[in-house]
Amino acid sequence: MTDQNIFMAISAFLRSFLGPLLGNDLTDMVMYGAGLLGVIIFIFTNAVILVLMERKVAAFMQSRLGPNRVGPWGLLQTVADTLKLLVKEDYKPHKVDTWVWALGPALLFIPAIGAYAVIPFDYQAVPVDLNIGIFYFIAISSLSTLPFLMAGWGSNNKYSLIGGMRSVAQMISYEVPLIFSLIGVIMLVGSLQMSAIVEAQHRIWFVFLQPVAFVIYVIAATAETNRTPFDLVECEGEIIAGPFTEYSGMRWAMFFLAEYANLVAVSAIATTLFLGGWQPLPLPGALGDLMAFIPGWAWFAAKTYFMIFLFMWFRWTFPRFRVDQLMAFGWKVLIPLSLANILVTGVGIYLYRMAIGG
Repeated sequence: MTDQNIFMAISAFLRSFLGPLLGNDLTDMVMYGAGLLGVIIFIFTNAVILVLMERKVAAFMQSRLGPNRVGPWGLLQTVADTLKLLVKEDYKPHKVDTWVWALGPALLFIPAIGAYAVIPFDYQAVPVDLNIGIFYFIAISSLSTLPFLMAGWGSNNKYSLIGGMRSVAQMISYEVPLIFSLIGVIMLVGSLQMSAIVEAQHRIWFVFLQPVAFVIYVIAATAETNRTPFDLVECEGEIIAGPFTEYSGMRWAMFFLAEYANLVAVSAIATTLFLGGWQPLPLPGALGDLMAFIPGWAWFAAKTYFMIFLFMWFRWTFPRFRVDQLMAFGWKVLIPLSLANILVTGVGIYLYRMAIGG
């Protein structure tokens, strides 16, 4: 892996330019602000791309053409939808709890943005390389439950309240197996630091050492992002649109911007913990050398978008669970399976250390 990449080069240039002008402390603050702005721009830009990708994937699954009228091959359809949402009336229903109702969609962006702080996009290209990176990601992502409950409670609507309560039950229930699925990887590496986990996969990706944990993570992450077949939070056939019912225009759109931001985040975490992160395919000989020429950020992006496609594939393939099936599957199947995976991983590590005399 090279010691220099595009992110490091940009960072070094900005520091060398701003350092003499602002001093070290102020330069650090500006760099953190620039990183935050970059994440926000990335979320909004990527959401436009992913909405179009979702429609094209859905069309492919259903033998349709998908968007094909606005712009070449329908590429500007999402731009047109964004403009439509921007000019729609921001309607506030009567007798809502104004502050709770208004803050719901806004607060949902805080954990969505904060989750990107510890994701290693390339070699030494981590916004904040915490030694407790996984713990931080789990902690910040768990905050997503509260804005859904605020939106449901503040809307003064029974359907919204049911959707908000479902979100609390679903997201808390599936956080448990999601966290347990990560423990096997942590046991193999002995660290919570994201960059250390990626570097530990230079010979073999952990998806091959922890296949059960990977499957559990994908299922639990699908439920955590409220996507089909676990979209019981919205479930338009039963509760209209759940906590989103009383929102319109950009307030409504912010829920789905946050959903796509979280989708990218969980896909990036899957890439980091199970698919080698920025590491190329561990192939022997000349083929491995050829793979090493591809930049690390390109590998990371390709793997992340593969995971996003996988989640979209699930959405347009499986039917929605009933709420009792959803809860039973999480507590009766995923949690025992994830605990068994931790036990087997611990036994395997012990036997390996005994075999090598450690």
